[in-house]
Amino acid sequence: MPSIQVRPAANTDLPVLAALDHGYSTDYVWQMTVREEEASSETVITFRTARLPRSVRVSAPREPKRLADAWQKRVCFLVAEEEGHLKGYLNLAVAAIPEVGWVADLCVDRRFRRNGIGTVLLSAAAQWARENHLARLVLETAVKNYPAICFALKNGLVFCGYNDRYYAQQDVALFFGMTLK
Repeated sequence: MPSIQVRPAANTDLPVLAALDHGYSTDYVWQMTVREEEASSETVITFRTARLPRSVRVSAPREPKRLADAWQKRVCFLVAEEEGHLKGYLNLAVAAIPEVGWVADLCVDRRFRRNGIGTVLLSAAAQWARENHLARLVLETAVKNYPAICFALKNGLVFCGYNDRYYAQQDVALFFGMTLK
């Protein structure tokens, strides 16, 4: 059985990475509810898993063609390769918050998902972060990206925040983090 190799991305990889299927299908979303409690002057925000009436195909929140911008700012840009074929990538930036690695982009081509490639990329990024003395890793995803939410939770990341209207489409971003040891 061939094994997945993770290596730093090369400039020549960008056209292939941009052509990967960045979209996803989902039957669920994390639905956000905001409730104002007048008596206690509190704002209560909850997230719950909500089933959609039908499966929805969603485009990635960022244009794949923006990979060139990410490439120019790269700190840790990794690709997953198997038998000479690029199957996915992860772009990790060092956040403005000290000692935090920020997974801004993680993509595995649709044909190769659910085969451990994302987990291998995330593990390699966490290892790079440890070697570079980062204390925390944070992954961002849209509330609509239920497959990514499940991926984050399965890989030991825990919900640690959100940002309303984060993406260009005004979608809510969810943040999942893990402490690195």
